[in-house]
Amino acid sequence: MNMSVSKIFAYPCGPARIILRNGLMQEMRMAKSISTVNTKDVEHHSKLAKIWWTDMHMLHHFNPLRVQFVRDGLANTGFKEQTPSLPLQGVKIADVGCGGGILSEGLARTGAEVTGIDASEELINVAKQHVELDSDISNRINYICINIEEFSDKNEKLYDVVISSEVIEHVNNQELFLKESIKLLKPGGSIFITTPNKTLLCWLAGIVVSEYIINVIPRGTHDWNNFIPPHEVQRILRNNGCKTKLIHGIVYNPITKQWSWSSSTALCYGLHAVKEKIDR
Repeated sequence: MNMSVSKIFAYPCGPARIILRNGLMQEMRMAKSISTVNTKDVEHHSKLAKIWWTDMHMLHHFNPLRVQFVRDGLANTGFKEQTPSLPLQGVKIADVGCGGGILSEGLARTGAEVTGIDASEELINVAKQHVELDSDISNRINYICINIEEFSDKNEKLYDVVISSEVIEHVNNQELFLKESIKLLKPGGSIFITTPNKTLLCWLAGIVVSEYIINVIPRGTHDWNNFIPPHEVQRILRNNGCKTKLIHGIVYNPITKQWSWSSSTALCYGLHAVKEKIDR
């Protein structure tokens, strides 16, 4: 008597069971192998750990603009600052890809409760050591060495704000990275992203000039192939339930050593989006 195909799959035995079992195991291995961690970039930035708080001048100069970006974005969504000296008091922020903690500390000084995560153990150690030097903010920052996939599984919908500044160009699977970052947000929460644009001008100014001519960025920091344009970030955010509120162009003046907003996104940009209050 012939056995139908449906019965073979309903009650697998012998060779059919082996094939199905092997197929499922392969799918499980593939799922586990998907990661946003770019090992090469993590190793590159880990080597900079010792100079993170001394020679990473561009990041330090960038901090005031980044902190103000978060404050202005929250104000535009209705958040009201209660205490002038601690304007973001009570706001829970996840700094995804926090590195050695430059931005995390800046946000904590506004009163925010900050969790900084990074895949580099060396950078997390530097961040932990540095924040202990300032008792005013050390109790408002928690640093964890972990990737975004593992962190989001344990912390879904717990944060008012997620910020990923100068990070998305250093990860694998940017779509997964953003999806997992969005999972951290409460409904109505805000995500802030700053990153270089994928333009010829950005390749010339951001890599050729900045890394190899005037040396304001360590050589090998950026790969133009990993840069992502704003419309692509918007698409991913939209597909994951986030509405873009604004996009600013960002420029750096190496003479004045100042970052400022620009009407052009040809070099770098900052993007603010808000998660829908009702899950899809």
